[in-house]
Amino acid sequence: MFRKLRVIRRSIAAVFHAALRTSRGLNYAALNGDIGNQLADGRLIRTGDLLEQLGGGDLPDGVQSCYGRHVAKAYRAAHEGHSAQRAWVQHRTTGRWIHVYVYAPTDPALYAGLRSYKGTRHLVAVELSEAA
Repeated sequence: MFRKLRVIRRSIAAVFHAALRTSRGLNYAALNGDIGNQLADGRLIRTGDLLEQLGGGDLPDGVQSCYGRHVAKAYRAAHEGHSAQRAWVQHRTTGRWIHVYVYAPTDPALYAGLRSYKGTRHLVAVELSEAA
């Protein structure tokens, strides 16, 4: 009887210690769930992804962050106060895990944010010229 309990305790301890050794990336991927898959497939994008596509990927972090706030505000205005989905991603320069909003690539809020923030207005002309 005591031998069975000892075996059970050891197996539980082994599982517990294995869980402690998992990488942060794996933990955050588990937190993201299906949203992480949609990000990887391109069905959802971050605001930084759109800036990269439009040639604004070299903008300072503060400008990109402010653009993200403008997009979030436009999204909430268009969706009756509801916020977009969020995902855990690694910051592009520091590597820290941050919680960011993610959007459909064709969401109008992404482009409304480009127009409303003076730091990214110059990218709207790039977007329109590429569409023509």
